[in-house]
Amino acid sequence: MKLLDSYIGKTVLMAVAMVLLVLVGLDGTFAFLAELKELEREYQAPQALLFIVMTLPRRIYDFMPVAVLIGCLVGMGTLANTSELTVIRAAGVSIARLVYAAVRPVLWLVVIGLVLGQYVVPKTEQFAQSERARNMAEGKPISGRDGFWYREEGQYIHIQAIQPNGVMYGVSRFVFNEQFDLVQSDFSQRAIYQGDHWVLEQVKQTRMQGESTESERFQTLRWDTTVTPEVLSVVALKPDYLSITGLYEYATYLSRQALESKAYYFSFWKKVFQPITTIVMVFIAISFVFGPLRSVTMGQRITAGVLVGLAFHYAQQLLGHASLIYDIPPLLGALLPMAVCLVAGVWLLRRV
Repeated sequence: MKLLDSYIGKTVLMAVAMVLLVLVGLDGTFAFLAELKELEREYQAPQALLFIVMTLPRRIYDFMPVAVLIGCLVGMGTLANTSELTVIRAAGVSIARLVYAAVRPVLWLVVIGLVLGQYVVPKTEQFAQSERARNMAEGKPISGRDGFWYREEGQYIHIQAIQPNGVMYGVSRFVFNEQFDLVQSDFSQRAIYQGDHWVLEQVKQTRMQGESTESERFQTLRWDTTVTPEVLSVVALKPDYLSITGLYEYATYLSRQALESKAYYFSFWKKVFQPITTIVMVFIAISFVFGPLRSVTMGQRITAGVLVGLAFHYAQQLLGHASLIYDIPPLLGALLPMAVCLVAGVWLLRRV
């Protein structure tokens, strides 16, 4: 029996790996072609290629559940087309045993996905986004659409690019008094974090004095603030790119400040449930192979897997936006698509 489990597991694992390679390769290729339209200033083809390479861990993490679904359909479908599944079932092997044999290799993928989502994706994504922003913003005036804005008391800070090692590029600060009059502004080429403060480099400062202004330049300038690289790394990334712990900490911080936090809670719950979602996809795939897709071509199985995967993805996106608009609990929005898939998979397996 162990030999049979190993054979089924290797077949499923190879199929999932091939599907994941194809999906990530296609997505990366199309993303690179799209980036070529954004070339400007220091951001050219080599920088665009580096950006795509650094975002590959995030793409692997995003495509993992769909790749497991399609890969299981392909792997188990191959066994069905060669009548191996028929022989295995005739030998007395139960459906539950087949599900166990297919789930075992997927558990390794679940572990890899957890490591990617928690430790790798936040670092690589921040580096990719910061390098892209820094190269595109070289010599470019400040725009509300570019970079990141941050507010601290009477200061409004705009940052063109943030790196995960505690370095910022293109830092603009606007200081207002209690009457909301602009009293000082400065622009720094770079800022480096020194443990309890920032050191601004190549600073051009302008102070407003009544109806006149006074400008001054500094090679370095100390900036005491509560802003840390950890806080900025959260601000700089989309919720889906953050780690599970980072999402939870920032969501609770926003809740304490009475700020909107549902988008971060939804991404948190979606990442928490992703390992279960990946395993649920195995149930769906096997129920399809033994059910409605028992005697169809491989192309039809792949098409069915793509359609189900897209339906699941868009259902998650729809419920995510609905939770923000219609005050639906983020936990329910993240849980509902997975629960529907699980019930459908178990129901189909019971019919088999």
